[in-house]
Amino acid sequence: QVQLAESGGGLVQAGDSLRISCAASGGTFDRYAMGWFRQAPGKEREFVGAGSRMCCYTLYEDSVEGRFSISRDDAKNILYLQMNRMEPEDTAVYYCAAGRTGPWSIPRLEHEYNFWGQGTQVTVSS
Repeated sequence: QVQLAESGGGLVQAGDSLRISCAASGGTFDRYAMGWFRQAPGKEREFVGAGSRMCCYTLYEDSVEGRFSISRDDAKNILYLQMNRMEPEDTAVYYCAAGRTGPWSIPRLEHEYNFWGQGTQVTVSS
């Protein structure tokens, strides 16, 4: 059983940068593809981006492509989401997730993930 804990959320202004983290415990981190999802008020949870188990394939949702970047530190069991040039539309609760997949797969659907964190709030003011 893998436990995931997000941290680093907060209030930023439009155009700012923010990095949020996801610490994993209870499992072998490098056996999982890792992804980020977000849920804005009144909306369904949506895919943000994900990375494969093996270095270094990533996939991003169109609206964050070129602004957001995912990285992972397998030695520390931490997943990061670097968010640059943030927009008010990025306001949401951000969730990390871990999925048992093949080494090069990049899952983007919720049912492909086995474990989820509790989320961290990110608010972008205009």
